[in-house]
Amino acid sequence: MKLLSVQFEKSVAHIDQLPKNRLPEIAFAGRSNVGKSSLINCLLNRKQLAKTSSTPGKTRLLNFFLINNNLYFIDLPGYGFAKVSLAQKQKWQKLIEAYFQTSQMLKGVIVITDIRHPVMQSDLEIIRWITHLEIPVIIIGTKADKLSNTKLSAQLAHNHQQLQEILPAAEILPFSAVTHLGKKQVWNKIDHLVRT
Repeated sequence: MKLLSVQFEKSVAHIDQLPKNRLPEIAFAGRSNVGKSSLINCLLNRKQLAKTSSTPGKTRLLNFFLINNNLYFIDLPGYGFAKVSLAQKQKWQKLIEAYFQTSQMLKGVIVITDIRHPVMQSDLEIIRWITHLEIPVIIIGTKADKLSNTKLSAQLAHNHQQLQEILPAAEILPFSAVTHLGKKQVWNKIDHLVRT
């Protein structure tokens, strides 16, 4: 996709605040500190559009980014290691659940995992849940530049095996925000979801 314009539109704390524009939406979900903001920034050729932080849990709302005035990227609150209260985590979960179940324009969810490690239980749970809702899912393995080609291939095979029970045809796309490995492939997947 040729990027003509990219802008932050709004943060949403309640489901009734969703944008009124009926445009295709692609949501990004991942554990805190897994590289979600870096992935979004890399895809959009921006450095600090989606805010990155060394402190897990920085994204606390649904952040909507408008691309070319015809597509939304939605940065969801991270899950897993965020150092926040249980009540705050439950609030985020309810917001994400309401969004997934309410949005009529959600074309798919990109779930970001860290390819250096096996797929975490929290990742498997959200993938299972998204699949149950019959929402298309794209699984990304970030930080691929941290592994040798041999270790990357082995980890991809292992993680792919973990996903077989949930998604028999699951594919994990290796990605690096540093080297841009996988950037074109991710965009191809997004384009396909938006067009269907």
